Amino acid sequence: MTPSRFAARAFTLAAMLVCVQLACAQAYPSRALRILTAEAGGGSDLPARVIAQALSPSIGQPVIVDNRGGGVIAGEIVAKASPDGYTLLFYGNSLWTLPLMRTHMNYDTAKDFVPVTLAIITPTMLVVHPTLQVTSVKELIAYTKARPGQVNYASAAPGTGNHLAAELFKSMAGVNMVRVPYKGHASALNALVAGETQVFFPIVGPGMQQVNAGKARALAVTSLQPTPQAPGVPTMASQGLPGYESVFRAGVFAPTGTPAAIISRLNREIAQLLQRPEIKERLLSMGMEAVGSSPAEFGAAIKSEVAIMGKVIKEAGIRDE
Repeated sequence: MTPSRFAARAFTLAAMLVCVQLACAQAYPSRALRILTAEAGGGSDLPARVIAQALSPSIGQPVIVDNRGGGVIAGEIVAKASPDGYTLLFYGNSLWTLPLMRTHMNYDTAKDFVPVTLAIITPTMLVVHPTLQVTSVKELIAYTKARPGQVNYASAAPGTGNHLAAELFKSMAGVNMVRVPYKGHASALNALVAGETQVFFPIVGPGMQQVNAGKARALAVTSLQPTPQAPGVPTMASQGLPGYESVFRAGVFAPTGTPAAIISRLNREIAQLLQRPEIKERLLSMGMEAVGSSPAEFGAAIKSEVAIMGKVIKEAGIRDE
């Protein structure tokens, strides 16, 4: 076969593939979609249900939320699912950070999933007990550097968002704080309020409740931009830690191999519904900020976080086995 005939045949095959994908996308969806996520009532479950409810009338098919408890079981199932666009995953940071803390996983985040869209972010914030004589991040850094190993911080389970936020702060600020572990976010926040600990990185909603009650002092939010959930509270990045970011991200994924045309259709539908004022308001009432990114933007955010938190996790020796 001559080079010109080979090139022509390759072009024809590529064109046929595009046509098949377009035909597939035009016929899609012809039945119900299933979105797998974490346990009912969890941080991923609520936004998944908001999206499913709004997506169903938009695509003309039922969208079912399938809750799977026990860590990352939902991810394991979707990684092995048929890449036809009918089985999706809605999950947050642990999907890509847990592999950094475990020696064995039943999926590979980079190889087994295709990002569809970043749906929401939930910032945390840096708060201190009112008795701690600091009023800014710069003052906390100076105070802690002058007292290495004498300042402590509350933390939930190893590798949780508040734990990683604190360890990222320690790494970027070059300070030595002592971790005091608690069973969960609520008990860690209660410990800060009670004066058992001095520093904590709570989710903005519960954190602001304690700040407004005068039981905690807000120093910063952990998102790159200020959040309407914490009016007047500056970012960590604006207070001497440029680039600091530690937020809960959650979004939609499809199994690798899902046709690009279907990914594009899903991205368009979900990103558009996330911009509806009523959807944004509903999510904000849950403490979540709607995003609606492109697949490439979501993938880049994950890659960046894996690089940054991977270094933090290794330095701190964080394991979750």
